[in-house]
Amino acid sequence: MKALTSSLQHFVVQKLRLSNKEAVQAILSGSVLVNGNKGQLAQVLRPEDRVCFNNEVLLAPKTFIYLAYYKPRGIESTLNTQIENNLVQALGLEQRVFPVGRLDKESEGLMLLTNNGKIYDKIIHAESRQEKEYVVTVNKPLTPEVLDQLAAGIVIMGKITRPAIVKPVNATTFTIILTQGLNRQIRRMCYKVGYQVQQLVRIRLLTIKLENLQPREWRYLNPEEMHEINQIVAT
Repeated sequence: MKALTSSLQHFVVQKLRLSNKEAVQAILSGSVLVNGNKGQLAQVLRPEDRVCFNNEVLLAPKTFIYLAYYKPRGIESTLNTQIENNLVQALGLEQRVFPVGRLDKESEGLMLLTNNGKIYDKIIHAESRQEKEYVVTVNKPLTPEVLDQLAAGIVIMGKITRPAIVKPVNATTFTIILTQGLNRQIRRMCYKVGYQVQQLVRIRLLTIKLENLQPREWRYLNPEEMHEINQIVAT
């Protein structure tokens, strides 16, 4: 998470309009507490920190929220309000949240929305290998050979995709669990083996499931889901 200031000393100078000498004296005397502990001059402040001066709250900790959201087909995964059918308009939330991972405009399903930037790289970064599960419907009957190819890996954009878990649902639908998120990965994989995606729905991210959410609906994460999120943030 990006720091709020370069140091506690700088924060106290700016917040209380003190001189550097006065700020140093206040901190060294123990009048400035960070999360209940005596502050340090060069201490870097984070959004989750609480800073008090003589029992007066100078900085309240930021409250992080985590939402599971069903992004409908036709909505762009962007907060840019200059782009038509953007997430801000679709959500209509007062809180400022951003998506952890994107779904292309024609795809739908689960998105994790949060105001905690610390978690983004830990879930989306290529080395994190966090699971994402999709239900995919294609334009013609699937064959065992094609399903095996999708599971083993397909060369797209000059690289082979990681092995995936692929299971048939019916003649034209399958589930796939990925541990990477290349641009339009599933659509590109299907195209390479001669299929076109008719519908693509993300139903799981980590242990967070779409469950019975309907398009445009959202819910707060449950305690079990938050336990996993907190473990990821703490690492």
